[in-house]
Amino acid sequence: MNYLFAHWSFDPALVGVVVTVFLHELGLRRLRERSRASRVRERRRRSWLFYGGLLVLLIAVESPIDYWSSSYFSVHMVEHLLISFAAPVLVVAGAPWIPLQFALPVRARRSLGRFFYLSSKASGFRMLGRIVRNPWVALLSFNAAMLVWHIPSWFNLAERNSFVHIVLMHGSFFVTGVLFWLQIIRSFPMKPRQSAVWQVGAILGTNVVMTFLAMAMSIFTNVSWYSSYQHVPGVSFPPFADQQIGAAILWVCGDFWAAPVLGIIIRRAINAEGSLSGVIDRITHRNEVQVISAARSREGSPASVLDQG
Repeated sequence: MNYLFAHWSFDPALVGVVVTVFLHELGLRRLRERSRASRVRERRRRSWLFYGGLLVLLIAVESPIDYWSSSYFSVHMVEHLLISFAAPVLVVAGAPWIPLQFALPVRARRSLGRFFYLSSKASGFRMLGRIVRNPWVALLSFNAAMLVWHIPSWFNLAERNSFVHIVLMHGSFFVTGVLFWLQIIRSFPMKPRQSAVWQVGAILGTNVVMTFLAMAMSIFTNVSWYSSYQHVPGVSFPPFADQQIGAAILWVCGDFWAAPVLGIIIRRAINAEGSLSGVIDRITHRNEVQVISAARSREGSPASVLDQG
């Protein structure tokens, strides 16, 4: 039981979450004054998802998970999955964007809106927003963060430097996770820009990257990659065995989250394309190939030659 109830920490992340919840509730109250009852209930349901995401984030960085992640690589993998997958999914599903905007006073909200959406001085911010919201940028940055931070030299640097660990590593996991899931989950007023077929490819591609990383840490090597776990005082568990368990967690959890999400997206794709065969045709571009082949055959036919003559 000592593993569960000891070593909780209380750092600025807790203050940030408390302030965020307060501002979100303030925005909900202001929106409630001008909304129908059905919209109020809908926002409240979404708010619980948002708060669940913040709670998962706190559990990852404030609970004994964060403490034991310094001694066990496998626990560190659990922390990374909570920060990059579980928390962003709930935050995106919770759609906190409008309530947080309405937490600002009316004058400040309008001034900021005019500045960011209309002012020429904010053109750089608008360009940056378009870049980070681009589906391909979101997909590539999410997978890049996962791969780069598990390179031994970068991982060991993060273990030695608290700023790199908390702000850069964990921050990049969470931010790219939110950007990635915005391409999959509708988060009012934003909605995914790409088709369900693209989303299936994004999920499968990310799952392949996670599987490859897990295999590289467990099957394709026979040594521990991370020097920060090779000489931890009081830990007798072999570092390579710990690394294999961490890789298994990454591997299994990759399949665990991908399977249900794929089921939802494939159902969405079937509804959009009309049938499963239509989805397969869209993925393989079979219809386009058939159309091109038919056009070429018509061009080469005698009748076509006579028509051109």
